[in-house]
Amino acid sequence: MLFRTKLLWLILFLFSGIVVTPLSAQGNPTSPFIEILGTVQDGGSPHLGCAKSCCQDLTQKEKNERSVTALALHHPKNQSVFLFEATPDIQSQWDVLGKNPDGIFITHAHIGHYSGLLQLGREVLGAKNIPVYAMPRLQSFLENNGPWSQLVALNNISILTIKETLPISIAENLTITPFSVPHRDEFSETVGFRIQGPSKAAVFIPDIDKWALWDNNLLAVLQSVDYAFIDATFFDSEEISTRSMEEIPHPFVVETMTRLKDAATQVKNKVYFIHMNHTNPLLNPESNATKQVLAAGFRISRKGQRFSL
Repeated sequence: MLFRTKLLWLILFLFSGIVVTPLSAQGNPTSPFIEILGTVQDGGSPHLGCAKSCCQDLTQKEKNERSVTALALHHPKNQSVFLFEATPDIQSQWDVLGKNPDGIFITHAHIGHYSGLLQLGREVLGAKNIPVYAMPRLQSFLENNGPWSQLVALNNISILTIKETLPISIAENLTITPFSVPHRDEFSETVGFRIQGPSKAAVFIPDIDKWALWDNNLLAVLQSVDYAFIDATFFDSEEISTRSMEEIPHPFVVETMTRLKDAATQVKNKVYFIHMNHTNPLLNPESNATKQVLAAGFRISRKGQRFSL
């Protein structure tokens, strides 16, 4: 039986590109872990108004497997769970949590990352003081602009101010540290999060402008963690022909791979591309782009993956 279990996970590793230790084999079911709740860019997939095959040819199963980018951070020992991003798909993602989250961390005020908060209001959940961890500009935006301000006034949410590089202890041996990243900051600043567990660490950077604009060194960041869920909005420049990339200057996946081409294999293996636009071929596990990324030593986030901390 043990041999068959190991063989099954070896097959999954070889054919899916997933490098995740099965939780049942870790020997400590009380350890915290990250769960991928969604991997798609803000507009989802299928995407409103998209007449291309990337949306029109999706099966119902494929549609069900695609949700806007979010993470859950589970702490079984404490019976607590934290949500990263309040997306337009918050209803189905909330169900996966199994309970109301003990807190919601939000990277910035673009619709795929905070608009799900509206579901906590009296028109829907009527939540009571769910903690929302927000940077100062985001906090001010939520408190001073409707309909978000009503969530505050009715105590549906309770905003907790967080500050750049200041760790937040949410449980024993479990801290979250926000750090600034360059992005289109119309309504709030933008941050990524470092998630530090008892034995492993991860970074979550779903949105960033070109890596060269960041004060930090991507390679150094990767060397300091075990998992990196990073911006993969667009695979390459051929993907978008109707929009100016100056308006949406995300790092192309091919650019990120080129930047890291000389990195050690174990470093590349830490990268799990996430936040993929509906046009991104990486959403299709069978695409040539997917095979190219996996062959180069990088990984691709898939809904339902779990990562021990």
